[in-house]
Amino acid sequence: MGQAGCKGFFQSAFDYKTEKYVIAKNKKVGLLYRLLQLTILLYLVVWVFVIKKGYQDMDTSLQSAVVTKVKGVAYTNTSELGERLWDVADYVIPPQGDNVFFVITNLIVTANQRQSTCAEREGIPDGMCSQDHDCRAGEPVIAGNGVKTGRCLLAGNSTVGTCEIFAWCPVETQSRPKKPLLRDAEDFTIFIKNYIRFPKFNFSKANVLEAKNKDFLKSCRFGPNNHYCPIFRLGSVVQWAGSNFQDIASEGGVIGVHIEWNCDLDKAASECHPRYYFNRLDNKHGKSVSSGYNFRFARYYRDSAGVEFRNLMKAYGIRIHVIVNGKAGKFSIIPTIINVGSGVALMGAGAFFCDLVLIYIIKKREFYRDKKYEEVRGREYAARGAEAEAETEEMEQGQTAEEQPEGERREEEPQAPPQSSSWKENGGVCGKLPRSSRTGVLKNAKVNVQQLQTLQTVGT
Repeated sequence: MGQAGCKGFFQSAFDYKTEKYVIAKNKKVGLLYRLLQLTILLYLVVWVFVIKKGYQDMDTSLQSAVVTKVKGVAYTNTSELGERLWDVADYVIPPQGDNVFFVITNLIVTANQRQSTCAEREGIPDGMCSQDHDCRAGEPVIAGNGVKTGRCLLAGNSTVGTCEIFAWCPVETQSRPKKPLLRDAEDFTIFIKNYIRFPKFNFSKANVLEAKNKDFLKSCRFGPNNHYCPIFRLGSVVQWAGSNFQDIASEGGVIGVHIEWNCDLDKAASECHPRYYFNRLDNKHGKSVSSGYNFRFARYYRDSAGVEFRNLMKAYGIRIHVIVNGKAGKFSIIPTIINVGSGVALMGAGAFFCDLVLIYIIKKREFYRDKKYEEVRGREYAARGAEAEAETEEMEQGQTAEEQPEGERREEEPQAPPQSSSWKENGGVCGKLPRSSRTGVLKNAKVNVQQLQTLQTVGT
């Protein structure tokens, strides 16, 4: 028994099992199925392959280098600095070109500061006092400009004054010019040179047009029809970012210059072009005490006596961030097979949805469910069922025979077979007959035997 089971299991391993398909003649479900197939096919062809280029292998590990330069001059005449000409060495920080740089457009200058004692600037809470013990010597002024000396300086008959501090005196001026100091910065030009490389495909390119004319970059300007001239007017960059130049030049701000490379390497390399986007990165809509962008720096000098002094400058301006991103794609059989397989799997999902509609939602769902699912029992259950049906049939035949009259039952009983040697072998046949039939046969056999004995007696 165990060997037979193992043999059957081994043979079943080489069986091929296929599905049984039921064709449902239902126009509504059929139309729904075709619509689902068409939708999935359009998604696969239009979105996956045409728009997303699902047949390509993608490289998003972009390697990039950015070099920047700013050019332009501006003239100012102020009481603090007098007449002055500003060039790139004065207003660009840091001086070496990088992907992040700052262009000064406005200044608050505190000239000729020296280290000495003076009054703290008004408006600083920790620097206010009414008596000397309010100014503890040696304590720095929180959010102030120096260290307290222990004296409280009162102006006139005022009861509230400021602490005396040891600092760079005079302290910083807070009056910001109403108009930007470098109003001519709007016409400054920015040169942005970008090199990119996609290592997976060993593809490199730059955003500068390869031209033999060296004067090309001196005269060209970036525009909608000239994407390979990476020279941008500063005022235009601010405008493309959605801001007003005079506002951002007065308070400062942060501008993002985005360079995007989306290259289809199935085409020629000349078809791979950079695209530029500009936006304001800081919060331009909300007005707060920290709006804009500024920082401080100083320039130090010594007089003839060797005393050190400095000019403190609080600079407002435009901070430029050059952000580069992109991807490259090239045909590959592996993503093509994967996306086609995904589409075929989605087709199966459409059939599954239609099955749910067919056997659970529509009115004739019971009929279709009976046709789709067939109940099959095992061999043991089938044998038991056959025995039960046979016993039921015998009982019904026995009851029918008992209910019939004796005369009719005799007519239905089979005639006795002739006496021969084969009669003894018919016991197996009788055994196979129903119980009522076997009783009739035995009675007829007894009658025939009695008749034969009577004839033999008369003959003797």
